[in-house]
Amino acid sequence: MGLKCGIVGLPNVGKSTIFNALTNAKAQAANFPFCTIEPNVGVITVPDQRLTKISDIVVPEKLVPTTVEIVDIAGLVKGASKGEGLGNQFLGNIKETDAILHVIRCFEDGNVIHVDGSVNPVRDKEVIDIELQLKDLETVTKSMQKYEKQAKVGSDKQAIAAMELLNKYKACLEDGISARTITIREDQEWIVKTLNLLTNKPILYVCNVDEASAKTGNAHVDALKQAVKDENAEVLVISAAIEADIAQLESFEDRKAFLSDLGLEQSGVEQLIQKSYSLLKLITYFTAGVKEVRAWTIHEGDTAPQAAGVIHTDFEKGFIRAEVIAYQDFIGLGGESKVKEAGKLRVEGKEYLVKDGDIMHFRFNV
Repeated sequence: MGLKCGIVGLPNVGKSTIFNALTNAKAQAANFPFCTIEPNVGVITVPDQRLTKISDIVVPEKLVPTTVEIVDIAGLVKGASKGEGLGNQFLGNIKETDAILHVIRCFEDGNVIHVDGSVNPVRDKEVIDIELQLKDLETVTKSMQKYEKQAKVGSDKQAIAAMELLNKYKACLEDGISARTITIREDQEWIVKTLNLLTNKPILYVCNVDEASAKTGNAHVDALKQAVKDENAEVLVISAAIEADIAQLESFEDRKAFLSDLGLEQSGVEQLIQKSYSLLKLITYFTAGVKEVRAWTIHEGDTAPQAAGVIHTDFEKGFIRAEVIAYQDFIGLGGESKVKEAGKLRVEGKEYLVKDGDIMHFRFNV
């Protein structure tokens, strides 16, 4: 299952510095590989100590982590929704992502010129918001023309449900409010997927602060948190300058020592990768054998057959049962054989909802 997050932001906010630090994240993820698909696209492993602990017990030939794809999207200027600058390309690239990482400048530095002359994270957020909202308003208006006639007939329940939601979207977007704030009914989920609105995508606001504010934040961060409190969004504090310094260190031990000196337990890049992964409510299950210990990505609420289907569609079609071990039991008891002896291995059927950290083996018939 692919996960693609787009990094967006105004010029000189630290967006590229953070992306460059991400490309050096391999040493923070137990030397798992990083690869570049295009100059501005990277596939980065998701740090997960559980994978390492499982492999310490199994001692497999190969270790395969789960990944997240990060896209460094071209900078934005006012008027992007009308094609100004790289506007059309910028908005098109966002359309292709699953989630947005919005980097916002929350530091003062006279040597780094701000595009608008002063540091104001709330204003900066609104600049990009407005462009995305205007583009979404255009999408919504076109869709309303499509479903309006069908809804007037009165017998097309889908069209009626679509128009109810489209009217809500139109009203909120015209008021400068993003689509993600609207509550969706089950019978409207199909139209949400069809529209693929930019402001409906999950978002993580990444506050780029100076080194002194990396641990506690600052007044700029507080102002932004207040501005987004009613949104369905998260806020992460990170210092791009610190991450750039960490990226220059060769060994995992040196990086940890550097963080410890700053009073930080985890790098901002690690947090960013993990939050990018969880932003879409994804979880991980594991398969463990002497040939390979591997992490697999699924959605919260997926059933055992759906989880099996991530490995191969035949596994889902011919699903019989799943043998499941809770992560804590696997680690606490010391492996599969000990778990079986303790009677902790469970056999689950088609209705089982997979839990984060489950170690699974599937039985299927094709």
